[in-house]
Amino acid sequence: MNLVPSGKPGSISAVIPPLLRTNRNFRRYFIGQSVSLLGDQITLLALPLTAVLVLHANAAQMGALTTAYLIPNLIFSLHAGVWVDRRGRRRHVMLATDVARGLLIATIPVAYALSHLTWAQLYVVAFLTGTLSVFFNVAYGAFFQTVVPREDYVAANSLIHGSRAFSFLAGTSLGGVLVQLLRGPYALALDACSFLWSALFLSRIDAVEPPGAPHESGGLLSGSRWIWRNAIIRAELLGVATINLFNFMFFALFLLYATRELHVHPAALGIVLGSASVGTLAGSFVTARIARLIGVGPTFLIGCFFFPAPLILVPAATGPHWLVLGFLFVSEFLSGLGLMLLDIMAGTISAGTVPTALRSRVSGAFMVVNYGVRPLGTTIAGILGSTIGLRPTLWIATIGALAGMLFLLPSPIRTLRDVPEEAPG
Repeated sequence: MNLVPSGKPGSISAVIPPLLRTNRNFRRYFIGQSVSLLGDQITLLALPLTAVLVLHANAAQMGALTTAYLIPNLIFSLHAGVWVDRRGRRRHVMLATDVARGLLIATIPVAYALSHLTWAQLYVVAFLTGTLSVFFNVAYGAFFQTVVPREDYVAANSLIHGSRAFSFLAGTSLGGVLVQLLRGPYALALDACSFLWSALFLSRIDAVEPPGAPHESGGLLSGSRWIWRNAIIRAELLGVATINLFNFMFFALFLLYATRELHVHPAALGIVLGSASVGTLAGSFVTARIARLIGVGPTFLIGCFFFPAPLILVPAATGPHWLVLGFLFVSEFLSGLGLMLLDIMAGTISAGTVPTALRSRVSGAFMVVNYGVRPLGTTIAGILGSTIGLRPTLWIATIGALAGMLFLLPSPIRTLRDVPEEAPG
């Protein structure tokens, strides 16, 4: 850790969070990731618009494109976790995946400029980018433990997720403007550059990483076995996966329900969705304070409740149009606030509990379950929505998500005051 002057009161350095002033390695990672996250939000808009406007996508093709990006989480997470833990050198893995993702994304505007953009290329880019993201994500957890001391876990996670929340708020708007000015494929070039920007700052980090785990330390299912034996992480996984299962049921139908049955116009819907981004940004500022007041575990439980619970207002919305919009606005804002409490504390609890030598394997096993329930949730939503209707399905989705609390309330998480001690490997 490198210390730098904190600056005089009123100076620019005085308003910079202490962790960014004092921890050079974390500062470099934060700057790189902040730009990369903004680029990701641009791609979330630019890539589907490229498919729709350039290749005239239908519903089946759009679904296949999303699946191509998500399916590597199920196929490669366990293997990636084992490989990264055994190899060590997690920063190099993250750096290489950033460069590779940047080059892959850059092929789309190049192919478009040459009039050779095809569906095959989009599918391949989506699949390979999703695969590289798996390796980046499983390497991230142990790398985080290397560059951030235990006492700063909450502050560091708050900053990272605050940057993510800002990217939600600014990235979509910026993406819309860039797609309008540059056309969809060319806007993707900025995301490609953002990956290279992230790699540049990762390359400047000089933290000493622990060596890779020996081969006899465990195989493909070692992360899964460790999760099952640890009451804290097991409860976190079961609770969060349950919430995600039902929330993906909800979000699969939300836009359709809001426009078709609540008659919300696109402009108003954009404001409603923007309120969720405001909620996430607000949550990133207050989470650390709440954790200091009531503890890490209770703050996480509040987030797990307030992420899904306000969404009950959506199927409950009725009455004059202004009142319906009010219901939607409040539900999205409070849900976004809860999401930040959940995400920041989940990352803090995992960073404190999981041993560094096992972190990538545990992350891989966690991702298989937590990401695996998402397409299951959207599939169930489609079946129920077409049989019992949109509103009854949304009632099931919003109330069902609260079932995640059944795994969390009886667990040791409820009594966690501080960042938990590292569990045995």
